[in-house]
Amino acid sequence: MKWNRKYLLSIDDLSIEDIHEIFETAKSMKEILKRPIKKVPTLRGKNVCLLFYEPSTRTRMSFENACKILSVDTISFSRESSSLKKGETFLDTLLNIEKMGVDLFVIRHSSSGVLHFLKNFINAKIINGGDGTNEHPTQALLDAFTILENKKKIENLKIVIVGDILHSRVARSNIKLLKKLNANITLCGPPTLLPEEFKNLCVEIEYDLKKAVKDADVIYVLRLQLERQTSNFFPSIREYNELFGIKKEILKYAKKDVIIMHPGPMNRGVEIDSDVADSEYSLILEQVENGLAIRMSILYYMLA
Repeated sequence: MKWNRKYLLSIDDLSIEDIHEIFETAKSMKEILKRPIKKVPTLRGKNVCLLFYEPSTRTRMSFENACKILSVDTISFSRESSSLKKGETFLDTLLNIEKMGVDLFVIRHSSSGVLHFLKNFINAKIINGGDGTNEHPTQALLDAFTILENKKKIENLKIVIVGDILHSRVARSNIKLLKKLNANITLCGPPTLLPEEFKNLCVEIEYDLKKAVKDADVIYVLRLQLERQTSNFFPSIREYNELFGIKKEILKYAKKDVIIMHPGPMNRGVEIDSDVADSEYSLILEQVENGLAIRMSILYYMLA
């Protein structure tokens, strides 16, 4: 595949052929991760800036490690110790960093759609590391790759996404990507966190968890994003866990070979119980490993 774009801001930026090429290259990247010395000179001389305006563990460290393995030099940005504290605008910050020889930015920001604005002003390439409640394309790619590895297909699988759909950029990107790959998607959560308008995305909506997970191939669990919620969307954490928490007894309604996924960070005892998160059904740690391979693949196509 010849990557002829400067940006990966949305799943909409990718064709089905692009997606499968990224997956194929990710398989090769996983081979590199099995070597005693996990270092290749593939992208030596390239410079990437990791610009994270929101807290992140998996995404930031995954991109940082992917860069190191591919011999990419990285610049890390800390908002708390930057000139933003002195009144500099976000755009001016990027323009100044770009002049330091940056080839690509990986940006996470709390404002939905801000990267679509920024791309009009900078020449460097941009990968969306998560923008507000809008999208998180690399997470969706690693999730689909993980499903494909374990189920050998995505077409016609029943994939149930459970939790705080309203505030989830992960859910939005996953819906777009999995629909492109012809999966059957059911969304489940409290009505306050799952508005009827999500039906416009050609998915099923179910407010009863047992009905939602019936014959499910994949249960994808989302965290309650309390930091984005401006009002009380449910009576209590305990009630949420009783009605929508993924417990062992819920799994009996799904298929026997159901897989459990979660983008992290997990709130054990809230959206998922520990005996499920640590069970043989769980692919949560496998998602982390695949996230590194997928991000190496994306960096390769955007910088090689």
